[in-house]
Amino acid sequence: MSDIETLFPTRLYKTTLPDAALIADIAAASQALALDDAAGQLWCEKNGYPGYTSYASLNDLPWRFPEFKTLTKLIDAHVKAFAKALEFDLGGGKLVMDSLWVNILPEGGFHAAHIHPHSVVSGTFYVAVPKSASALRFEDPRHAMMMAAPPRKAKAGRENQSFVSIAPESGTLLLWESWLRHDVPVNRAEKERISVSFNYNWVS
Repeated sequence: MSDIETLFPTRLYKTTLPDAALIADIAAASQALALDDAAGQLWCEKNGYPGYTSYASLNDLPWRFPEFKTLTKLIDAHVKAFAKALEFDLGGGKLVMDSLWVNILPEGGFHAAHIHPHSVVSGTFYVAVPKSASALRFEDPRHAMMMAAPPRKAKAGRENQSFVSIAPESGTLLLWESWLRHDVPVNRAEKERISVSFNYNWVS
């Protein structure tokens, strides 16, 4: 009798935070940041970043805005659950959010493929996702080691695909291990796509 096991799975945590008032407050705060954060605007211009991100300019959003503080507490609980599912041995330590930033992606904007170095768990909370807005696309982390492997069939099962896209909605929270490469294809929506991304590190 033959058997095929699944080894070394790549885990993706997905849930919904359906607090409409909180989402509206975060959207308003994000738009205010895009207008007022001169350092962030300058960084985006210098680095050819489409739209706006607070990634390189502000590292204290939960202190500045109560809505981001509330969001952080909600995310903390889900990261704890994800770490438990991954069976991390934290050795008496814990995973702590060490960065959180706003992304506003206009029509035609995109985020190139990347990972989040020096972090354990990363994720994104989706604030505004207009119709036709970009999905989040994850890449099979084994690509660099596949060498002579043939391509996958066009109708391959989801677990065998080289790229998997997740189409979020407003309120969607996604978590993944920070080594997982991902990108955001070109935003086809006329309205802006607003999200909040973050990283967690292991503190002993």
